[in-house]
Amino acid sequence: MRLKITHKTEYVYDQPVPYTLQRLRLTPLSDRSQTVLDWSVKVKGAQVEVGFSDQFGNRNDLVSVDGDRHAVRILAAGTVDTIDTNGVTGPHQGFVPLWLYLRETPRTRAGKLVRELARGITGDGELARMHALMETIHETIAYMPGTTDSETTAEQALEAKKGVCQDHAHLFIATARVLGIPARYVSGYLWTEETPEQIATHAWAEAHIPALGWVGFDPANDICPDERYVRIATGLCYRDCAPVSGLRIGNAEETLTVSLTVVQEQSQSQS
Repeated sequence: MRLKITHKTEYVYDQPVPYTLQRLRLTPLSDRSQTVLDWSVKVKGAQVEVGFSDQFGNRNDLVSVDGDRHAVRILAAGTVDTIDTNGVTGPHQGFVPLWLYLRETPRTRAGKLVRELARGITGDGELARMHALMETIHETIAYMPGTTDSETTAEQALEAKKGVCQDHAHLFIATARVLGIPARYVSGYLWTEETPEQIATHAWAEAHIPALGWVGFDPANDICPDERYVRIATGLCYRDCAPVSGLRIGNAEETLTVSLTVVQEQSQSQS
């Protein structure tokens, strides 16, 4: 499947900003399930300082604002060919050791409810247990936008029994780690025929399964990622994968606007 993605992010300030430094994680990389045909990240109202790969292998760009500017506009866009690998992205690679993906973060710390959930997950082998976990989370946590935020923990989402894809992913990760299975957060894009225009990126999780490597699970949709998914970044939790993060000096009030379109294009092989 060929997907064309346009992701616009705009920050508008009510007064000049003395200094802002932002980290962008908006560039997908080619891997087993996707081939990036073209991609660009353009920034208006800020200066690109440096680009680098972090410890998880994600592409990062640092941009700064210094002066009397009132707005920063970021446009990430490109075309990606995808294939269905049943969620399997392959062996573990990179600088981070596999055992690190068993470490808790504030968002994925397992409390009483998460540990109780883990005790109820059964199956013949790690893969079967992860499928059972995905299904259980999908049935337990109702998808309700606006009920949580980026700081909501897995335990809080489980207690409330509602949240968004980020909460589904954090809960999956927290529970998998309790079961002794390395797990990580994935940010990316999802093509849906009904809603090409979206308001945010998507999130799911990956678990490391012996003999398969990393395998994706999307509890929000109760499916392993297929050709509709484009991976951008991975990490221990949302903090390591946030599309835009950073710091700001000054008292300016900020207004954030995000627009995102993911559409299917016909490739030459299909024409």
